[in-house]
Amino acid sequence: MITNMNGQNRADIYPGLEVDIILKKDQRSGKLTRGIVKDLLTSSSFHSRGIKVRLEDGQVGRVAQIVEED
Repeated sequence: MITNMNGQNRADIYPGLEVDIILKKDQRSGKLTRGIVKDLLTSSSFHSRGIKVRLEDGQVGRVAQIVEED
């Protein structure tokens, strides 16, 4: 199940969370990449285009949505 949480609020995102991100190279297409958050790179509490994170595999992008498994 995927929630409607859009990844714009830093308080909703933490290391170990499964998210879908948009990589810089995929911004035009909107292609999503799924992974586990390793680091939060955005320091502000809110970002209109999504909080920037680094995944455990090293990829960096903005959180498009938070994945919740039931």
